[in-house]
Amino acid sequence: MVLETVNADSVCRRCGQKSMLTDNVTGERFCSKCGFVISETLQDSGPEWRSFSKEGGADPTRTGAPTSLAMHDRGLATIISPMNKDASGKPLSTSMKSTIERLRTWDSRSKVNASADKNLRQALSQLSTLKDKLSLSDSVIEKASYIYRKALEKGLVRGRSISALIAAALYAACRDTETPRTLKDVADAGNIKKKDISRCYRILHQELELKMPVVNPVQCIARISSKLDISEKTKRYAAKVLQIAQDHEESAGKDPMGLAAAALYLSCVKNGEDRTQRDIAEASNVTEVTIRNRYKGLRLDQDTEI
Repeated sequence: MVLETVNADSVCRRCGQKSMLTDNVTGERFCSKCGFVISETLQDSGPEWRSFSKEGGADPTRTGAPTSLAMHDRGLATIISPMNKDASGKPLSTSMKSTIERLRTWDSRSKVNASADKNLRQALSQLSTLKDKLSLSDSVIEKASYIYRKALEKGLVRGRSISALIAAALYAACRDTETPRTLKDVADAGNIKKKDISRCYRILHQELELKMPVVNPVQCIARISSKLDISEKTKRYAAKVLQIAQDHEESAGKDPMGLAAAALYLSCVKNGEDRTQRDIAEASNVTEVTIRNRYKGLRLDQDTEI
């Protein structure tokens, strides 16, 4: 039995002593001197389930998963279980089974009543597929869902492809969170033309007044080098090359992935690693011509700086 003092100033109505205790198991509040019970119920303020978290300490959670913009109902809708069993595990009768089946049908219809809800449900379903293909974090998906919901509110979806618009929202989210994913990566993952995504992205950028940060090519180095198993020394030198190019403003207006690929090739030549332009071009999804053109400018910067 766990007993604790709730309020030391509370006085027992029978004996007048300040000795009130509370039993956290039974919920009784009583006097420790004379045993007089004041109340028999106590509202539990603890969690409804244990999470077994590694951090330890008290877990303030009392409900399930938090709401999410990546779900069309934000995770607030109820779900009727597909199992035709009651609370004790016994099978339902035939009449009750048909009633529950009819309730499930009306429940699913009520969730997607308007055309906008159906549109959002289809778009977020495609977004979930893109998340797995591109290995994106939950924060990027939440941002993409937020952008698409704003576009839906302003009526930008009408007359446009859902696939292209949700892909454009995802690309905008990657740009906003500085996640190194190119337009070609998103287009290949969604099997959509790059031109369609670009058109929708420009519309989102203009209508929603999005403020996109400039992509840092240094973030693309790790992605390319992980595919080619390049050493840490080479990666650090490539980052130094890009930093010098940024200081000289040579990287302005150029493709970040092409700059990162050229810097890695220059670093591989400097450190004696056997990597061809074709290898780096295939890993970075840019052409060999792009790498050669960027390589010339980066090498001139290195000659003047180092």
